[in-house]
Amino acid sequence: MSLRIPTEDSFLLTTLTDLIGGLNIPLETGVFKGKAPDRYVVLTPLVDTLELFADNRPGTEIQEVRVSLFDKGNYLKIKNLLTRSFLEADLTITDRRYVGHEDNTGYNHYAIDVAKNYETEE
Repeated sequence: MSLRIPTEDSFLLTTLTDLIGGLNIPLETGVFKGKAPDRYVVLTPLVDTLELFADNRPGTEIQEVRVSLFDKGNYLKIKNLLTRSFLEADLTITDRRYVGHEDNTGYNHYAIDVAKNYETEE
């Protein structure tokens, strides 16, 4: 049995970058560089694990990413648009939460944790 590691095309970060870019929302991985717009998203990898089976060989790789939405206005419409887009892309939403209002910057911060299972066996 050979182990197939996901390629760049099947990374959850790549999928999310494509989806969010298609919605024309500014995006960064890590910290936004330069002057941040009034609405943007930051992607932060959370989990990259292998699920083991009885033969100690991984059968799936689980990738999870936090999608942090920062919005100086009403974030609800964009939150719902992101949620629908992730579900339509067959991604699993593991958590959604309002993190809070950042008084020093004026941003509402809303986090959506998204996961995807990738088969590793051929």
